[in-house]
Amino acid sequence: MSTLEIDSIAAHVTSLMKSFGVVPPTAVSVVIDCILASTGLSPSSLFSRLLDATSNFIMDNSKEQRDKPDAIHSGHIASLTSAFCYLLRKLIGTNPDLLQPFIWRVFLPLMKINANDCESLNQIVEPFFDVVMETNSWGPIEASLVPSSLRSVGLFMGMCQNEESAIHQWNTDSIIQGPSELMDLDSEKEFMPSLPFPISCHILTSLLYASLRSFQSERSTLEPMAGSACYFAENFAANLLWDLCEMTTQVLSQCSERRSSLIRLLLPSIFKAFVSHGSFKISVNGQTHILSREYFLRKIWNCCRRLFSLGPLERKDAYNVLSLYFSFHTERCDIGSYNGAEEFDLRSELEFWDEIKRGLVDKEGMVRKQSLHILKISLGRTDGRQCYPGVYETNMCEKNPTSHSMTKKGRWAEKEAKSLGVGKISSPADPFLTGQQRWEAFLLLYEMLEEYGTHLVEAAWTHQVTLLLQLPCPHASSTNSISGGADQIQMETLERIFSWLAILLERGFFHENPQVRYLIMQSFLDIDWKIHYDWAKQVPKSFVLGPLTQGLNDTVHHRNFGVKGVYSSKTIEGAANFFGQFSAHFSGRERVAFLCNLASVVKQESFGRAGLMAFAVCIASAAGAAETPRLSEAQLYGGGSCKVAQAQSSQESLFCSNKAELLDILRLIIEDSKQHFNPNYRLRVSEEVLKAASSVMCPTDVPFEIFLHFFSMLPREFTDYGGSLRGKLQEWFSGFNRNYSSSNLFSTKMQVLRGLYDFPGSFVKHHCSLDAFVVYDDEDLDAWGQEVQRWIRLLFLLVTEEYHLEPIFKFIQSYTVNISGQNLDWVPVKFLILTSGLVQELQLIQAKSTDWAGKVASSMEAGTLEKSDQSSSGGDFVSFEKFARPFLSILGELVSFAESACSTFWSIPVFEDVRLPSSVRGKLGGPSQRRLASCTTASVLQAILSMKTVATISSWSAQLKNDSMLESVFKFLWNFVEKVISSPTYDSETGGEIRLAAYEALAPVLKALVSSFSPLVLNMVMGNYGSLVPKLTGKPLLDSLVLSFLQNINDLLAGRVLARSRRAILMNLKWLCLDSLLSLPYYAIKHTFQLGSEVTFFSDAALRFIFNDLVDSLENAGESDVLPMLRSLRSVLGLFASGRMCSFVSSCNGVDTQMMWQLVQSSWILHVSFNKRRVAPIAALLSSVLHTSLFSDESMHETADKAQGPLKWFIEKILDEGTKSPRTIRLAALHLTGLWLLNPRTIKYYMKELKLLSLYGSVAFDEDFEAELVESHDASTEVSLLARSSDSELTEVFINTELYARVSVATLFYKLADMAHMLGPLKGNDECFAALQSGKQFLLELLNSAVNDNDLAKELYKKYSGVHRRKVRAWQMICILSWFVEKDIVQQITSSLHICLQRNNLPGVRQYLETFAIQIYLKFPSLVGKQLLPIFHDYNMKPQALSSYVFIAANVILHASEVHIQLKHLDELLPPIIPLLTSHHHSLRGFTQLLVHQVLCKLVPALDSNVCEVVPLEKKCFQDLKSFLVKNPDCLRLRSSMEGLLNVFNPKTSSTPAGIFTARAEESEFECVSPTLMEEVIGFLNDVREDLRSSMAKDAIIIRNEGLTNGGNCNGVILSHDADEEILYAQVPRDLSLDFQKKVTLSKHEKHDTEVTYFLGNTEFYKPLVEMEKEDQLLDQVLQSRSIAIERIRTSRQQFILVASLIDRIPNLAGLARTCEVFKAAGLVISDASIVHDKQFQLISVTAEKWVPIIEVPVNSMKIFLEKKKREGFSILGLEQTANSIPLDQYKFPKKMVLVLGREKEGIPVDIIHVLDACIEIPQLGVVRSLNVHVSGAIALWEYTRQHRS
Repeated sequence: MSTLEIDSIAAHVTSLMKSFGVVPPTAVSVVIDCILASTGLSPSSLFSRLLDATSNFIMDNSKEQRDKPDAIHSGHIASLTSAFCYLLRKLIGTNPDLLQPFIWRVFLPLMKINANDCESLNQIVEPFFDVVMETNSWGPIEASLVPSSLRSVGLFMGMCQNEESAIHQWNTDSIIQGPSELMDLDSEKEFMPSLPFPISCHILTSLLYASLRSFQSERSTLEPMAGSACYFAENFAANLLWDLCEMTTQVLSQCSERRSSLIRLLLPSIFKAFVSHGSFKISVNGQTHILSREYFLRKIWNCCRRLFSLGPLERKDAYNVLSLYFSFHTERCDIGSYNGAEEFDLRSELEFWDEIKRGLVDKEGMVRKQSLHILKISLGRTDGRQCYPGVYETNMCEKNPTSHSMTKKGRWAEKEAKSLGVGKISSPADPFLTGQQRWEAFLLLYEMLEEYGTHLVEAAWTHQVTLLLQLPCPHASSTNSISGGADQIQMETLERIFSWLAILLERGFFHENPQVRYLIMQSFLDIDWKIHYDWAKQVPKSFVLGPLTQGLNDTVHHRNFGVKGVYSSKTIEGAANFFGQFSAHFSGRERVAFLCNLASVVKQESFGRAGLMAFAVCIASAAGAAETPRLSEAQLYGGGSCKVAQAQSSQESLFCSNKAELLDILRLIIEDSKQHFNPNYRLRVSEEVLKAASSVMCPTDVPFEIFLHFFSMLPREFTDYGGSLRGKLQEWFSGFNRNYSSSNLFSTKMQVLRGLYDFPGSFVKHHCSLDAFVVYDDEDLDAWGQEVQRWIRLLFLLVTEEYHLEPIFKFIQSYTVNISGQNLDWVPVKFLILTSGLVQELQLIQAKSTDWAGKVASSMEAGTLEKSDQSSSGGDFVSFEKFARPFLSILGELVSFAESACSTFWSIPVFEDVRLPSSVRGKLGGPSQRRLASCTTASVLQAILSMKTVATISSWSAQLKNDSMLESVFKFLWNFVEKVISSPTYDSETGGEIRLAAYEALAPVLKALVSSFSPLVLNMVMGNYGSLVPKLTGKPLLDSLVLSFLQNINDLLAGRVLARSRRAILMNLKWLCLDSLLSLPYYAIKHTFQLGSEVTFFSDAALRFIFNDLVDSLENAGESDVLPMLRSLRSVLGLFASGRMCSFVSSCNGVDTQMMWQLVQSSWILHVSFNKRRVAPIAALLSSVLHTSLFSDESMHETADKAQGPLKWFIEKILDEGTKSPRTIRLAALHLTGLWLLNPRTIKYYMKELKLLSLYGSVAFDEDFEAELVESHDASTEVSLLARSSDSELTEVFINTELYARVSVATLFYKLADMAHMLGPLKGNDECFAALQSGKQFLLELLNSAVNDNDLAKELYKKYSGVHRRKVRAWQMICILSWFVEKDIVQQITSSLHICLQRNNLPGVRQYLETFAIQIYLKFPSLVGKQLLPIFHDYNMKPQALSSYVFIAANVILHASEVHIQLKHLDELLPPIIPLLTSHHHSLRGFTQLLVHQVLCKLVPALDSNVCEVVPLEKKCFQDLKSFLVKNPDCLRLRSSMEGLLNVFNPKTSSTPAGIFTARAEESEFECVSPTLMEEVIGFLNDVREDLRSSMAKDAIIIRNEGLTNGGNCNGVILSHDADEEILYAQVPRDLSLDFQKKVTLSKHEKHDTEVTYFLGNTEFYKPLVEMEKEDQLLDQVLQSRSIAIERIRTSRQQFILVASLIDRIPNLAGLARTCEVFKAAGLVISDASIVHDKQFQLISVTAEKWVPIIEVPVNSMKIFLEKKKREGFSILGLEQTANSIPLDQYKFPKKMVLVLGREKEGIPVDIIHVLDACIEIPQLGVVRSLNVHVSGAIALWEYTRQHRS
């Protein structure tokens, strides 16, 4: 071919390429034919030229596309592809190899370039694959395009091909077939890398569709034969589908990160392929396989099952797969068989439903929505609409098993439910629902919980649950389940229904709205489970163990829990009932297994107070349900073969193991209860746990160690002598529990006792090799001590006879003989722990038995002894003197052993560089880590424990009996004390540790010597063992001993040889020992030893040294040091005191002010450094610093120059800090009031502090405080050492309340008043005079504050506000102080009183002013005529003040002490009171009627009708007035409602602490304020007035409704069809001359008409006439323009009316008025039209009410109004969320519309919903499920306007 021809052809090809941009694809074939005919080219040549041109064109455009994405037009691509396809049709029959270059050089490059344009991709793919179908070219495609596309997908997924199961080998490099020269072209090399994943998927899915379409079209005409087009297409589709299925399942199983892309792009095509083709026959590597729909779907389901178990992202992918599955396989006609093959129905898989259930209760909202979507489409309900067949509606009260009595709220919910159509069932003949109907009920409830408002959930819940649980007899239900589908079976049995109901309950239990959570829980627990016992069996166990138990932990279900000491709730009682019925059908083993699983929840969940109580109660209820006697093993199993016996043995072993596990978990519940400090709460939890344990097991059913651990966890105060649980535990062991068979009644206790007897021997046994030295440390000793403590507690619980302890004492005596023999089989230290533990327990029992005996004796005297108190100690018999003998007998051996063991303390350490254990290396060893070698540590601990044991036994034995052995023991102990104190201090760490250990042994020894102080001990202290009274030396006895002790221990502390933590322990031991040493003089006085006046214990210098050492150490004291330091300080201050104690201190100068300043400042620093405000340290601080001996010194309060003293400074600080710490101020009030009572002279310095205590108020209850007093011996001891309160009964009642501060002050001044009254007979008594003066001073101080203080003088304040509380507190105290009013201050007091009476105050405050005034006038009757009488003549007085004076006057008359005074008051006061009976003020009138009736009935005698004498006029008047007040029904009704208050008032008792703080109504919880007479009168009158208003309102409604029915316009309610016009005309002002502010623009015609009149102006004569005509014309024009404007406004308004009568909040109504005006509403309907005059309304509406028609329709008339509008052609719509509400964006609003808005919270009532034509809801996407009603209305009106504004 010549060059010219070549250029010509090239030009034609170039022209052809350009023409593709303008030539449509349908015309391309014509163009190609023209070129072929004109040029003479063959199709193959044109194809080759076009191929080259296209390659160049693609390369050029691919470069341009990097800068300009839309470089190639889609039309160009379509025409180009059509050209190639046209040529391929011509050539492919003769040259099939042309497909390869087209694929690699044109098809794939074009696909890659247009990857983001779906339309272009289809224009490329569809023509080409049509060519493949027409030419049956599946082979080349299968050899090239399919492997390359699969390779791209595989590389994108990051997967490797399984060559054994794959048909297309895409993992090799030889996937491109065709001429080898294709591989050398650069243009192709660019496209050889893998295609983008979306393109590959598009190609593969298009190929699959094409092959299936080809196969189906050919198959419809003829049967497939080998070699036919149908055959090739079928093989191609089968092979491709096989690889796609294998790839899909592999990717789903491998958890690829790009799994979602494959699901979205490939999986839909695979599912679609299986819809029309059930199976394919495939050959893979020579083996034939059947690829069926059932096979693939099952594999997909298996993949989904694995995805469900991996995580939330995988679960989301699984849901997407299932969604695709159901979108292609939902029709039931598909569920059957295909060509005889079994079909796979996912709905028949139980695991599928389980996964749906898990998803429906997932914490993530998106997962729940996906699960609900899958559930809906699996049920064939994709539209979400609920339908209820039938019209018959059952009586809900009869069908609902949970409803007993319908409350007002319940009736409202029932009506709401009926309005939603949720209570309808099929027909009266067949009231039982089908599975489909139950699914409808389930879906409605679930969607309501997820989407709808609370009131709709409340309305529908009970009714829909009733529908779910309505089942026929079991036989009928089983029959239905057989015939129903897989989904229907899920709703055909009670078991499965309850499994789905559990889903709803779980969602309800964890709803974000607490009201819904409470509703759902109560609906479940309110079911009568005893009647429906079969239902309880069907509740899923997983639901009970999970959601139900967690839901019970929600505080919303226990609203009144703990109130007034009641630790229960309605929810707890209902839960106990359910758990009892749920476990009633369990066997013994099943119940124990269930209880193990239930109790295990405590390991996973953190329970609150109420939740833990509910949990314990439920366990106890489940354990005690349907209790049956347990038989022995022989009775239970009987005889049998050996094999059966072995099986039974293994079962019994498992049973015992479960019991042991259960008991161990129950122990954790008791442990958790200890986090809550209230002892009554812990007692209740322990009772329930004990009840559960005793119901299912014997103590011998579990290993002894586990039972010991369980028992030790029970609080000691409940199990020790006198404890509440002691009797129950003994009954459990004695076999009185009804669960035991008779054969075990006696053996149980004996078996346990046998285990207790074996314990000592096994405990002290050494389990190491014989040649090994026993090594132990402090942690080992603590563990052994706890083990012994557990054993001892249980031992003394079971010991009820003396002989029960004989085996224990025999063991102790037998072992003590060999204790010094160093028998390596025994550990001596364990024996010492055992022995000292026994003695300590006996000491504790002795103390508690003494207390208990005193309590029982006092209860018997008072006649209040209860049976529980008698039985709680029944059987406990311990002869302490007898038990002391065995310990005395072993005391000698113990002393010998202790003497030998203590040699460790005196030996000088030889090895200083001994390697320490790894646990104590470093300088910061812990408190229990001694920095000694292991062997030395063991020796030291043995020495310490031996001395502690000897000291414990000797001190206890000395209290019981005198024995010669004790003398030598006490000598040994005293020698040990002197030796330890006098021993030198070493300069090494090892030596320091040994000295610390010696002091550790010294502390219990000193405590024993002090507690058992006797003449012998005193003799040893005095240094003379020969006689009781030694020869006096004149030197203080303890100076050298104490000073040496302090010097040595301070040297050891200052030497820094010990680690910091070890120095802290040494410091604590220092204060413990010092406390014991300083207590010796006090015990000498306590035991009344006769000592001469020359005998002294300390010198003044020694005490000052001790005092300074204590004060210097206070600031840096550790938490454990505080109590011993403060006790030592208290002892030192007591020794400094004058009087009897001073005789034991030589040359004592006492404590001066400077010393006290140092003390109070250091003490304050100590107090503020406390991390926790514990009771014991606070009480110890108060009793130490505010020592009784120092408080009487006035110089400590105020110096001579009137400066502040140290004690006053400290008290101010403590009380100021106490305002933040309730327990601090309560303890301070207790101590201070006691000190002030003892020292009235000091009260004058503390007026400010007394006022603070009187007005104080804080936290009402402190459970920690009460618990510490009960549990902590230190706390109760320190509180008992505070100054005694003047009223112990009030202290006991109020000490733990916010009232105690002022209660203590009130009792203080009440006692001081008694002292002041003694001033008369005791002339010259300074204390009585100080008491009187202090009372007067404080009274004047409080009255001055009441008059002048900013808060107390306020007249405007809210009820229950802070000001109200302070006023009540102040006047309560002033009433107490009324006893101090004397003649010298009475005028000043009454002046202040009348000022306060004239002010406005609430009745709760005024009652105390009135009581105070009555007290004054009763005490000073002469003031009545001078002060009260003129007040009644002031006729301008406020009614409130006048009411108070009437009350004062009446009570002054009634309670006068003498008759002549009473008659005088009657004559003076009654006449001015009588006119007030006619007062216009209703409350004053009614109040006066009551009081005058009281006076007349008591003081005015009745007239005798038989006596004929002239009766004075005034007497007749009073008699008639009395008769009227007695007989008038209104007065009688008023008086009968006040009867309880009229006779109870007594001014004297009302001015006492008992009268103010205890004589009150039980329900009164506000500051002890009792109901007042005035409050009751006002309340009564308000009720009467409200009844009258209600009656008038009903009459008005009847009148309005009659007017509405007749079409009239009553009372401003505009309802006629011309309402808009009437309203608009009504808005035209009557006086038009005042309405010219609106500007009027005249038209040109109107201007011309006005200009015509100007010709009249040429003549003067017509000037007035012209002016008049101008005015008339102007008036006509204004009227005409006004009419036109009104008509224009009327016609331009939109035809909708907004009904807001249900809304009562002014801001919402004002906003809606503004919205209606903006959108030109035809009217706004409200319930009260007068609201538009409210200032708040006008501020928000900005004059909108002037332009929008306002229609007044009361709530009761709404229904009539809506029905009238409906007759006028309006559509009645409601904006509300209901079951059938329509989304706003999907609703087409009618032209004439009335839109009803609901109430702010409750929405639209049921009766209004019935009138509505439709309900509309606003779609919401967020969490909060509601909008403000104004916002909702505005959105709806805008949508209406948007639809109709065109």
